[in-house]
Amino acid sequence: MGTLSRIPFFQDSGIDFARFDSRVHWRRFNSNEVLIDYEEPSTDVYFLVSGEVRVLVRTQAGREIILDDMRAGEFFGELSAIDGVGRSANVAALTQGEVCVMPASVFREVVFSSPTVADRLMRLLAQRVRELNARLTEHAVLDLRHRLYAELLRLSVPRVGHADERVISPPPYHHVLAARIGCRREQVTREFTALSREEIIERTRGALVLKQPEMLRSRLSEAMREVG
Repeated sequence: MGTLSRIPFFQDSGIDFARFDSRVHWRRFNSNEVLIDYEEPSTDVYFLVSGEVRVLVRTQAGREIILDDMRAGEFFGELSAIDGVGRSANVAALTQGEVCVMPASVFREVVFSSPTVADRLMRLLAQRVRELNARLTEHAVLDLRHRLYAELLRLSVPRVGHADERVISPPPYHHVLAARIGCRREQVTREFTALSREEIIERTRGALVLKQPEMLRSRLSEAMREVG
């Protein structure tokens, strides 16, 4: 039987896992499986043990807006567990994986039983609000070119052994980036071509390298000043 001690969010929290292990269930999922559907009334919280999922909203016209991609160690569904309101997005599996499914009542009991977990949850929610505010601001004031710069910086991490570079691995598909910043795939492709010519980005085997991330940051800062 699975145990909550496997979940990074609960480690070193002082929780007596024996109180809760029998009140959650574990299940595997397949690639492309929908784990949560938009506006459904469920309130369970899902903790990713393995695999990757995508959080997105589909418009009535069929357009997808990607909000986030999540990997093992992260969790989703906490908003409905907190306020009881229907789901605010779809969550679909990108790969096979496993989740621990926790009913809302158990989630709330766990959070209130551990100051450590409560603090982690508040900090995580604050981080997500800040990220959402940043993306809303970008969509409101920046053109697609600068929204792309911001998204590339957000998705990237420092490149090991190259102090001035950042990397995104695996490299994102153009249509995925377009769905993240609200434009068409062809527009992203055009901007990538320009950035490659300037040697600001480079696609290598298995990664997209930001050769000059400071240049992207500088252009972003200039764009923000112009609309300020």
